[in-house]
Amino acid sequence: VQLQASGGGLVQAGGSLRLSCTASGGTFRDYAVAWFRQTPGMERVFVSGIRWNGRHTFYADSVKGRFTISRDGAENTVSLQMNSLSPEDTAVYYCAAARGLILSSMRRADMYHYWGQGTLVTVSS
Repeated sequence: VQLQASGGGLVQAGGSLRLSCTASGGTFRDYAVAWFRQTPGMERVFVSGIRWNGRHTFYADSVKGRFTISRDGAENTVSLQMNSLSPEDTAVYYCAAARGLILSSMRRADMYHYWGQGTLVTVSS
C-alpha cells in the first residue's frame, strides 16, 4: 500500500488544519495508521494513531484535546484535524501504516512499514 499525505500549509497560531492520509493500491482495513511529526535535526515523534476498527485512538500529550484522528467509511483515508495550533506544532507531518500492531507498539515509529512522503505544517506566531 502506498500512502499520500496532504493538507499541510501555513496557518496562524490558533488556527486549524486538516491533514489527510490516503492509501492507494489497497485500503487501511486491518492496519494501524498513525501520524508522526519531525522537525530539523530531531527524530520523528508520535502524534496520533488509530486502529482500523476505530475503537482505539491515541494521542501524544502535547496534542491531546486539540487534535482528532478519524477514519472515513471508504477505508482508505485517515484524517487528522488539528485545532488551536501553536508555533510548536510546526513540523513535517508523516502518516504511517502497519498491520498487526499491538496497542503498546502504536507509538513507535520503527514498528511502521509504510510511510507517506510528509506534508509541511507551519504555524506562525
